[in-house]
Amino acid sequence: MPLNERDRIEILMMIGVGDRMRTQQEVCRLFHEMHPDREPVSQSTVSRIERKYRELGHVRDAPRQGRPKINENVQQDVILSALENPHCTVRQVSRDLNIGKSSVSNIFKKVKYHPYRVRLIHELAEDDFDRRTEFCEYMMDHNNQNNGFIANILFSDEATVHPRAGLSSSVSNVDDRTSAITAFREAVSEDQG
Repeated sequence: MPLNERDRIEILMMIGVGDRMRTQQEVCRLFHEMHPDREPVSQSTVSRIERKYRELGHVRDAPRQGRPKINENVQQDVILSALENPHCTVRQVSRDLNIGKSSVSNIFKKVKYHPYRVRLIHELAEDDFDRRTEFCEYMMDHNNQNNGFIANILFSDEATVHPRAGLSSSVSNVDDRTSAITAFREAVSEDQG
């Protein structure tokens, strides 16, 4: 386990000053006696700490080179923004928090967040034809019994199928939902009128 700044200061104090200085071997033994649960320090470690103090006047670690790590507060901000708005993109979060997209992606990866992409797979099974026929018969009967029943149905899918020729058979854009509902209601009212 690497020594922290406090351990290095303790080793400097064990070395002593003036005529009360200990040898590196004595410092190693004394440090091990005071911290028996830790890995013993070597004489070269004591020598490096002493030389660093004489040259620099301190035993702090030098600043690390390279890109700085993202601190905990920024990581929490990224996670909170994803929790508050689960539909936000990596690009939006990076722009809002003024950090890189790769940093946001790495934070999401670290906490095992990933986008949930809905995939609709349309596949017909053997009994689907029977179920569809039953559903159509039910809807037709229900519409005949309750006049205007179909006009009260709200379609929330992106595509709406119309049984009449001349009407659009599908709506490809989500923003066109309201126009699809309007067109469907107009078609139903024409049938009833």
